[in-house]
Amino acid sequence: MGEINVVDAPAQVMASEKEMLFLSDHAVSKKGNDTIFGCYARYLQAAESGADAVNGTVGALLTDSGRLAVNTIVIDEIRNADEMEFASYAPLKGIPAFLDLSKSLALGGSREQLESLGIHMTSIATPGGSGSLHIAAKCFANPGEKVLLRDRHWGPYTGFLDGCGLKMETYPLLPSQDHDDFPFFDHLSFEQAVVKLANEQHHVMTWLNDPAHNPTGLSLPSESRIELLNIFMRQAVNHSKVGFTLLIDSAYHFYAQETHGWANTIVEALQSGMMWPENLVICFALSISKSHTIYGMRNGALICLHPEEEIVSRLHDVFGVTGRQAWSASPRVSQHALCNLHADAQKSLVWRESLDEFHALLHERRESFLQACQQYHVPINPTHDGFFAWLETDRASEIVEACASKHVYLVPLDGGVRIGLCAIPTHHIERVAKVISEAIFETKGSV
Repeated sequence: MGEINVVDAPAQVMASEKEMLFLSDHAVSKKGNDTIFGCYARYLQAAESGADAVNGTVGALLTDSGRLAVNTIVIDEIRNADEMEFASYAPLKGIPAFLDLSKSLALGGSREQLESLGIHMTSIATPGGSGSLHIAAKCFANPGEKVLLRDRHWGPYTGFLDGCGLKMETYPLLPSQDHDDFPFFDHLSFEQAVVKLANEQHHVMTWLNDPAHNPTGLSLPSESRIELLNIFMRQAVNHSKVGFTLLIDSAYHFYAQETHGWANTIVEALQSGMMWPENLVICFALSISKSHTIYGMRNGALICLHPEEEIVSRLHDVFGVTGRQAWSASPRVSQHALCNLHADAQKSLVWRESLDEFHALLHERRESFLQACQQYHVPINPTHDGFFAWLETDRASEIVEACASKHVYLVPLDGGVRIGLCAIPTHHIERVAKVISEAIFETKGSV
């Protein structure tokens, strides 16, 4: 090897050349800022300058006064925790009572039915739903393999996969008119993609953000859920040497009309005689952020279901080691507080009543928005539940800029505009629809 002569090095080296000296190839590719937080910063700047600005950017529920909607009994339970609950580590896999609670939060009343049908389950505490996705990406696919997503999906999915050396395969969010046998689900494209991956890889994993899909607010009805499950189980049987993982990202399920629709669908499938292939695992990525309004506490869980207890036990160990290697242990105090809250029937009821009020607020905003879109001829996508609505367009940036010129701030993403109904005050809903309509016209007249 030659000796490096520092004296002879150029006085000025381009930043890209400098960073190559110490950053890995993977790290060098990481550039730019998060689109959503960038749009939120623009809103804040406008509001601070005195503009009558509307915030449709963030993915957190705000009241009509613009404050974060907080379920106060959850905060009270955290504040009342002993100092050791704040200061101590949690067990690496999570507090046992929290792990048990997470299964009930993910599965609802179907949990006992699933257990009675011979389904075993395990859970590990994670730093938010994002931690659950990280563990799934690390444990259920080999580097270089593809994970199946809808073509419209939460942007950070791509980063999670890339960070674990994975790629993505997509299928259409909505079926064409010729393939609309199942509402809001392109079953033909989905099955084709599953078969393609099964023929090319050792693992087939799909991440399905349902119900209350981010960024569209779409929720699959029961007939579409059962068809998707049928396809996945059928192809698992047809490719018995391939590992299949169906991951339900349930980040917003407490803001959906069918909160535990997926758990109910799995029960119905088993009761109808469907056999669970041994090479299939079903997972739920649970986020506590939205359901308990403690976004910054970073709590969630990955819950996995399988008929064989030995497999579930093995997964529990694998997840624990993976979490240890990534973040050690998840925050303790919020796990402790939620266990105390839900162990008390009266406190749990108060939590549920506040959650229902938040749900009703979102429903009111969505209904008002859909009516206003009809009034102003905005071709909004089908949207049912949760925090967002979606305008499909290949001119997202242009439309968002036109809206921003009138101080309505939205988020441009690949394929469309995300409209954060969760943040928009109810009294500004009609204004947002009107401004979107004007923006569409001003930037060529159609989406």
